[in-house]
Amino acid sequence: MQTLNLFYEDPDPDRWFKYDHILRKTVRRIVRGKPKIGGQMMVALELMKGLDKLGIPYRFNDYNYAKKNSNELIGVIGKPHLLKTKNFKNPILFGASVFSHPLDAPNLLQDYPNIKRILVPGDWMRDMFIPYYGEIVQSWPVGINTYKWNQSIKKTPQFDFLIYDKIRWNHDIYEKTIITPIKQKLTAMGLTYTTIVYGEYKPEELVEKVASSRAAIFLCEHETQGLAYQQILASNTPIMAFDQQEYWLDPQYYPDTIKYGPVSSVPYWDERCGLKFKDFVDFSSKISDFMNKLEHQKFNPEKYISENLTLEKCAQDYANIYHQVAKSL
Repeated sequence: MQTLNLFYEDPDPDRWFKYDHILRKTVRRIVRGKPKIGGQMMVALELMKGLDKLGIPYRFNDYNYAKKNSNELIGVIGKPHLLKTKNFKNPILFGASVFSHPLDAPNLLQDYPNIKRILVPGDWMRDMFIPYYGEIVQSWPVGINTYKWNQSIKKTPQFDFLIYDKIRWNHDIYEKTIITPIKQKLTAMGLTYTTIVYGEYKPEELVEKVASSRAAIFLCEHETQGLAYQQILASNTPIMAFDQQEYWLDPQYYPDTIKYGPVSSVPYWDERCGLKFKDFVDFSSKISDFMNKLEHQKFNPEKYISENLTLEKCAQDYANIYHQVAKSL
């Protein structure tokens, strides 16, 4: 069995003097405690967990091996700083933690002609990248840890809904048009809720609130993959998802540089997961239907995750892509 060569390092550049990122990281750990694992690092860690479950061998950050075997394919999982700093000669499977838009690296394939395939987390992002890089762009999602996130975490419900607030931009506007009206609607219907805000909670808090809620309302402008909502689904907690299906709204690009759409807040989804709504009016028209289906157990989100997004399935998909690219060299 071919051994995969995998590389990932968090981007943490020096600011004031050479190697000061090491000092800053040490100080942060002393002051703040154990650092929170970010989404990009999670991709690398969960991929390796899945490979371990399958018994698929891999080397991780073995730079000496890659240098001595420059004809062998390597998988550079993280952002392009590794391409710049390590100067790999090997053919490269790049991603899925790449960058936000091809305009960040318009000459990527000219600068790194050894890139043979580019992975991105989901289909709408793939469609956004293909006009710039061509058909070498492919979707690949990292798996969800269903050993941690599954129906066994559920407790006797204390709340009807967990409202997961991941509105990142123009929050004040969404507070008036979506968040507060939804809370008022739930209260008027006699439904209870608890709230969690993206970036303001510890992982164990999310587990606890998912465990004690019958269902969830996921509020986000758009997601490239959406690990948090998929973890919620894996616990067999149905979701009402705010999914505008409009423009990619990252203010670094929109509206002056890039106007791309439609994009989704729940790019991995089917009818077993719950219901989607585009605005508050749409939410109001669907909440009764959602509650009826919830009461009659018409949703089965855990089944959707188990069929599509487990550690093992996604790790096997990555290995298949890796072997396919290696075979084509």
